[in-house]
Formats: sequence, C-alpha cells, structure tokens
Amino acid sequence: MTGLRILIVDDEPLARRRLEILLRDAAGVQLVGAAADGLMAGRMIAELTPDVVLLDIKMPGMTGLQVLAALADRGREPTPLVILVTAFDRFAIEAFERAAFDYLLKPVEPARLSAALDRARAALADRAAAARARELEEILDNLREGPGPPRDLFDRDLWIVDRSGRSSLAVSAIDWVAAERDYVRLHSGARSFLIRQSIGALAARLDPRAFLRVHRSSLVRADRIVGLRHAGARSCVVLSTGAEVAVSRRHMAALKALTSPRKAVGSPHAALAAVRDPYPPSPPGQAGGGEPGQR
Repeated sequence: MTGLRILIVDDEPLARRRLEILLRDAAGVQLVGAAADGLMAGRMIAELTPDVVLLDIKMPGMTGLQVLAALADRGREPTPLVILVTAFDRFAIEAFERAAFDYLLKPVEPARLSAALDRARAALADRAAAARARELEEILDNLREGPGPPRDLFDRDLWIVDRSGRSSLAVSAIDWVAAERDYVRLHSGARSFLIRQSIGALAARLDPRAFLRVHRSSLVRADRIVGLRHAGARSCVVLSTGAEVAVSRRHMAALKALTSPRKAVGSPHAALAAVRDPYPPSPPGQAGGGEPGQR
C-alpha cells in the first residue's frame, strides 16, 4: 500500500522543506513531488494525480486560489483534495467558497496537519465507496433494461454503502427520506444511509402508493404515519419510529385528504384513514385543548 499521495505547492523553499520534514514523519503518506509555482502545480497534478495537494495561496504568477479555480473547471476528471496553506487567515472564507477541503496556517503544526490528513483519508474512502456504488447501480439498471419485461415498475431494493461495505437495503425498511443537496439520506429505524441521487429521481423509483411527498425535501412511507402535529405555523407528520417530518403547506391539503376517514378501506392509502391529528384545530369560539408539545 502506497499511502496517501501528496503534492506540495509553495514558492518558498524553506516552507516546502518544512512540509517535507513533517510528511516524512507522518504515517501512511507518500510525497509524490513539490512544485514552486501555480503553473508547475497544474502540470504536476495532471501528471502525478495526487490524492491531496498542500497548496500555498500567495505565489507569484498563478496564486493558489487560481489553481483551485482551475481544478474546479476540470469537470468530471479526478480532482485531488486541496488543503490550503498560508500565513494569512483572511483568505479562509474565500478558500472554502472555492471548495478547498481544509485550511492550515503557517507555521504548520504537526498535530493540525495530521488531523487534516486523517479527514482527507476518510473523505477519499467515502468518495471511492460512492463511486463503486454508482457503478453497481448502473450495472443493475442495465440489467433491468435488458430483454424481457421488467418484473416491477418500482425498485424493491437500493444499494447503500456504509463502513462494512456495499449492501442492499429493502425499500420496505425505509421510514422516510430527506434531501441533502445532491444526496438523499434514507432513514431506516435508528440508522441512516447517504446515497448520491436527487430526491426527485429517487421518488420516481419508489411506488407512490407507498411513499408520500410531504415536503420538497422529504418523502415518508405511508404506513409509518401515526399522526399529524401542529405547533404554531409548523406542521409535521409523526411516524411510528417517533420521528417527526415537516410538512409544507403545499402538501398538507393532499395529506389531510389521504387521512380523511371517508377514504375507502381498499384504497392504497387506507392505512392513513385511521391516522388522527393529535392537535386538531379548535372549534370556533373555543381555546386550544393543550400545548402542542404535550402528547
């Protein structure tokens, strides 16, 4: 095992030498090279494909922030994690806005460098696992689209990745789903799993008779809903697991229609007909019957 492949970029020879010494004493790292300016850094990153770049900000010609912007323009090419190294903390906000992974102040302390590299290892491991999961997902999609009609219109299992590796999660075990930027988090009992997919794309793969859209950023499994709760202007559904998921005004009317006792027993959402709102609106002229927080 070669360890974490690192490239140093700094126009000051003494600064490069100090980082080289610190990395020499660090476990599980491999110094693949050192660049003295931004232009050289761009060429070496393309040739050496390091995992991590320790990048100075203030350099003549092409600054570290410009190097970072150039890496972002590479699109789908493998991009190293960039840890910016500088004597000026005023660059921190701009650095993170440009998607720097971490930020170290000179003189770099060994413990701080070690912690940053540990986080980089974990991030790279998650990135690799997510890529493998996407590859498996594509293979399965291709198999589903092969000769012969599909057995089901909607997915019964989803591929997930956790510390134990790759495995499939039964859709029936999912309690609710929350959007997190380009990912969705699947909540199943006391555990949760992150997969790279938009919530809209995932909703198209799930049976709409089983999962309800209660918010632009969340789906819930219909048979997990045990109640509706209102607290001021906020409304949420209460699940059998104890979780409470916010409901937007846009989706509340549809949800209440599904929970109406007039729903037919044989309808797809018949289980919701028995759901009672623990905090229904008070009749005209009467005060509310209790604090929203009391169950």
